[in-house]
Amino acid sequence: MSSSDGNQMYDCGTLLFKVTTSGFTTAQKRWRIAYASIYSVRVMLSLAKEIISKRGIEQPSIISDLHPYVALDVEPSSSPQWGEKFSSSSLAPKIDRKRLVETVKEKDLVSLHQLGGVEGIAAALGTNPEKGIRDDDREVVKRQEMFGTNTYHKPPPKGLLYFVLDAFKDTTILILLVCAALSLGFGIKEHGAAEGWYEGGSIFVAVFLVIAVSALSNLRQETQFDKLSKISNNIKVEVVRGGRRRQVSIFDLVVGDVVFLKIGDQIPADGLFLDGYSLQVDESSMTGESDHMEVDATRNPFLFSGSKVADGYGQMLVASVGMDTTWGEMMSSITSDKNERTPLQERLDRLTSSIGKVGLAVAFLVLVVLLIRYFTGNTEDDNGNTEYIGSKTSVDDILNAVVRIISAAVTIVVVAIPEGLPLAVTLTLAYSMKRMMADQAMVRKLSACETMGSATIICTDKTGTLTVNQMKVTQFWLGQESIKEDHSNIIDHTVLELFYQGVGLNTTGSVCKPVSGSLPEFSGSPTEKAILSWAVLGLDLDMEKLKQKYSILHVETFNSEKKRSGVSVRRRTDETLHVHWKGAAEIIVAMCSDYYESNGGIRSMDEDQRSRIETIIQSMAASSLRCIAFAHKQVSQKEMECVDDSEKTHQRIKEDGLTLLGIVGLKDPCRPGVKKAVEACKSAGVDIKMITGDNIFTAKAIAAECGILGADYNEESGQAIEGIEFRNYTPEERMEKIGKIKVMARSSPFDKLLMVQCLKQKGDVVAVTGDGTNDALALKEADIGLSMGIQGTEVAKESSDIVILDDNFSSVATVLRWGRCVYNNIQKFIQFQLTVNVAALVINFIAAVSAGEVPLTAVQLLWVNLIMDTLGALALATDRPTKELMKKPPVGRTEPLITNVMWRNLLAQAVYQIAILLILQFRGESMFNVPKRVKDTLIFNTFVLCQVFNEFNARKLEKQNVFQGILQNRLFLGIVGITIILQVVMVEFLKNFADTERLKLWQWGLCILFAAFSWPIAWVVKLIPVSDKPFFSYLKRSKPSSQLNKSSTTRNLQSAGMELEVQ
Repeated sequence: MSSSDGNQMYDCGTLLFKVTTSGFTTAQKRWRIAYASIYSVRVMLSLAKEIISKRGIEQPSIISDLHPYVALDVEPSSSPQWGEKFSSSSLAPKIDRKRLVETVKEKDLVSLHQLGGVEGIAAALGTNPEKGIRDDDREVVKRQEMFGTNTYHKPPPKGLLYFVLDAFKDTTILILLVCAALSLGFGIKEHGAAEGWYEGGSIFVAVFLVIAVSALSNLRQETQFDKLSKISNNIKVEVVRGGRRRQVSIFDLVVGDVVFLKIGDQIPADGLFLDGYSLQVDESSMTGESDHMEVDATRNPFLFSGSKVADGYGQMLVASVGMDTTWGEMMSSITSDKNERTPLQERLDRLTSSIGKVGLAVAFLVLVVLLIRYFTGNTEDDNGNTEYIGSKTSVDDILNAVVRIISAAVTIVVVAIPEGLPLAVTLTLAYSMKRMMADQAMVRKLSACETMGSATIICTDKTGTLTVNQMKVTQFWLGQESIKEDHSNIIDHTVLELFYQGVGLNTTGSVCKPVSGSLPEFSGSPTEKAILSWAVLGLDLDMEKLKQKYSILHVETFNSEKKRSGVSVRRRTDETLHVHWKGAAEIIVAMCSDYYESNGGIRSMDEDQRSRIETIIQSMAASSLRCIAFAHKQVSQKEMECVDDSEKTHQRIKEDGLTLLGIVGLKDPCRPGVKKAVEACKSAGVDIKMITGDNIFTAKAIAAECGILGADYNEESGQAIEGIEFRNYTPEERMEKIGKIKVMARSSPFDKLLMVQCLKQKGDVVAVTGDGTNDALALKEADIGLSMGIQGTEVAKESSDIVILDDNFSSVATVLRWGRCVYNNIQKFIQFQLTVNVAALVINFIAAVSAGEVPLTAVQLLWVNLIMDTLGALALATDRPTKELMKKPPVGRTEPLITNVMWRNLLAQAVYQIAILLILQFRGESMFNVPKRVKDTLIFNTFVLCQVFNEFNARKLEKQNVFQGILQNRLFLGIVGITIILQVVMVEFLKNFADTERLKLWQWGLCILFAAFSWPIAWVVKLIPVSDKPFFSYLKRSKPSSQLNKSSTTRNLQSAGMELEVQ
């Protein structure tokens, strides 16, 4: 920079002289003097910075972060706003972090005042309350370094060692390890270290293999749930940065950000109230108090992380984040519960316990029989010599034999207890959760995966779920006149000005005009964006000028119960007061006594005129349009005041005697594919009910378009009603008519809750979609709560079980399909595992009682256990949903987990396996002329291969073609291949470890032939018809009807179903 340039830049005196002597108005002079003063201060600071830098002295942070040039908006205004006082600049920390945190935490108004109030803190943080902080990644990083990130310290996740140690807590595993240690000691003592370690060592290896697989599986699920938890907690927050409203992750929020809050939002950090109306927050999660706290700029400007917005809307200045907030401190000390037990897991725990008791009884009998046979001299060693010959037998030999017998009995318990069932549930739930995430559904509660498969009714919203939620104004009526185009020339200027007020001031949306001159950007809900877009582009509304002309006095925010929003404003030029209402057309029209015409005239709304306007609304609604009406009234100060019971004066917005401004119709087309999804649900036996706050004519039109109302619909059928009608039914009428209802329009959240309660009382399994704060009760009451990921509030999401990420009904149908798939996969695995349990128990028991030995050794049974529990669970729990699942009726609440079809299949296979293995046990040596060790190997090999072939049978519970779709499940084929390879290794290469002998080719062929015979048996057995009546119900006396009526609640019905198949 040249010297002349420098003199010109810093010649403030000349600038000030020109300002004061030029021909400006008094107001303009004041603004330019203010500008010159601020400019001079900035110049002096810049000079100081240059001088200090030349001297090489380290500058204080206040000066170092300031820039020599700061852009200021110096446009005159009758009432300067905060945005005119500040500009977004690089952060200059002029406030003590600790003091700011404590001020907010302690709600210290005195300290807040000392810091300059909210305005002073915003300035100190370098925040423009209108434009936020600079929209710059470096700015965000810098603030995170200074004030911390919006995350809290969580307890470290459980590692592999934790799950390994947890597996050692299993009593049967500990007993096996003791047996292995004793066997190892006796073996080495008897046969030497070179060969004596085989039996004990092999048990050790097998046990550790089971533990390792179990620990790795549990670790994998823990990691999976942690990932889902992070996604679930990643809330999107609306902030303003660089003058533009945008959504950022809650984790990217920084101190100094300006956050927009509306009903249902979770407050993302601790902060201070900047601006807003009627803001009330629910701090019950922090304080336990259920009363809502009013937040304003003077008495209570403090907002706390973790609280929820109960009413109103506003903007908040973020003052502290992460561990500096009370919520962060609290959450860091809480470990989230990863051990949530789902209803299905609880049912399986009972089933496992029952089977375990049977296994324990069999193992005890085997133990007693084997001990008796041993001590009575009825057992022989490998050389054919009697093992126990009284006092001639050494103590070591006796102990070794007893340990061998105990380990065999304990191993029977290990095989009998189907610990693979919980693992199978965990695997299939985790697998389905991951897949559902890809299908736009995020599972928040594990139980929802399985419960959704039992759903009999889905109560769905209309807007955004059945429709695309992309609104556009397609019709506009002013009085009884339809305004087609060229609005600004047809409509009188006075009426147009009132429309500007009604649209621009009674809104939670905003308009941002880009500097480049391109089209404005609109933010807010789809309805707000559509109306603002129509007003700005069609009616030439200028939001900035409008806000300068009026000041907002009081706001009543929109919610799904009132279905309207109101605002009272004061015109600054003449101090007149105006009231504006906007909302559902028939509700607003009912509040009006007059209406405007396009020429500016006002006509009285008599019964005839009102009827005509209502006909217009109905015709728009019948065309699937959402009808929004606007009304206005100029009022006096007295009409704005109301006195409550405690004689306090409050602001209120007049609700009657209004003048109708006009009605707009917004088109929101049905989502593509929604009709197919509705048809798919209906074919699956699931009834769809549409519950909406919209006009009944709009609701019926959309329902017919989506296929919810069929072609046979008529007005007298009672399929479409309004919420108030349903509300006014007697309880008996409700229960009688609820089955017919397909559409409920103009419904409140209470009506939705009432419908859910009635349906559950009837015994239905109910899924409900919801997006609003007021839907929280219905979402919690339902068996499955489905919240919307885009339009849903944080309160709704927290109350739900599953979040539909794309707000699409097709995704709801996908969740239903996955729910059925989970249930079906679990049933496949139960059938597969119980077959092995029954066969292993019967074979070992019969062989022990009759021959005094068990054909399957401890190591062999542990290997079978590994195949069943882990590899079997992986193979059968990861089948994807099929179309056939959506052609079956839903599973009822009391449906037993093990159906008659499953009993038929598993008993047939178990009987075959028992028969073929007992033949091999008692006639194998003579039939095939093989020694005893080869015979035992044939039994072991045939038993394992039977399970491999039976895995294919388990893929289809009812269909005879078990190979359908098998090529799509590569994991299944891979696991079967791995199992066969490992079995070959066990038999051929680990003879000492597995106590086997190598088999010849013809012997392998024989084993495969015996095992493969299970396929034709399964094909024939599936031709046998079975009763739908549960098998065990024949063995139980039916309960008296009065007793059954008492157990109508969800949990009692579920527990009845649990007991049915366990007992």
